[in-house]
Amino acid sequence: MTDLEQRLGYAFRDPALLSRALTHRSHGAEHNERLEFVGDAVLNCVVAAALFRRFPQLPEGDLSRIRANLVNRDCLLQRAQDLGMAGLVRLGEGELRSGGASRPSILSDATEAVFGAVFLDGGFESARVVIEQCYAEAIQAVDPGVSGKDLPALIDEMKARLGSGAVLLIADTGAKPAVAAGVTADLTAKLSAVTLVKAAAEAMGGKGGGGRPDMAQAGGTQPENLAAALASVPAWVAGKL
Repeated sequence: MTDLEQRLGYAFRDPALLSRALTHRSHGAEHNERLEFVGDAVLNCVVAAALFRRFPQLPEGDLSRIRANLVNRDCLLQRAQDLGMAGLVRLGEGELRSGGASRPSILSDATEAVFGAVFLDGGFESARVVIEQCYAEAIQAVDPGVSGKDLPALIDEMKARLGSGAVLLIADTGAKPAVAAGVTADLTAKLSAVTLVKAAAEAMGGKGGGGRPDMAQAGGTQPENLAAALASVPAWVAGKL
């Protein structure tokens, strides 16, 4: 069993399928695009069923929005990184020289191809188990109120709820940002920046993407005290509504 198979929790009966799933079209005629086509369909089905069970009260529109957010390139890239797929995809020399081994589109497409290969090798149940295992944390972390919404829509909702002058804290997880906390202008004046940051971190379960955050882009200039505090806190940006 290869390292990737161990991380997937699945051993291929036909190793050639896995090899093809990890072969980019630049490498040769036997590449992974057809497997990617199959994997995309299976992934959407499995994620849709998982969301149907997880959120029994959500209407179809919200379920579709959340599913689209979970199967987009950013989310697939995270799954590829979790599986350690960087460097496993076979590429042509040109793609290798141009940095294709770490290109998000190549890694996300290969991840779908691997899911398709599992389906063809072991059937739907095997693919379901693998995909649900890969997506378990992402599905558990879904917040129906924000998942899949773009930043302008989230800001508009926060403006309506909190009013002008509120401070908006946003979690930057490497994919689409999600509103983590909003604090009204009167309360902001009473709380220190550190307190606000801690409150936002707790609201998001203490998880962050690591590294220095990109400051701003939430519709105004940041309060200087927040900017100073956030400079040392992973994965947070702030803006004044």
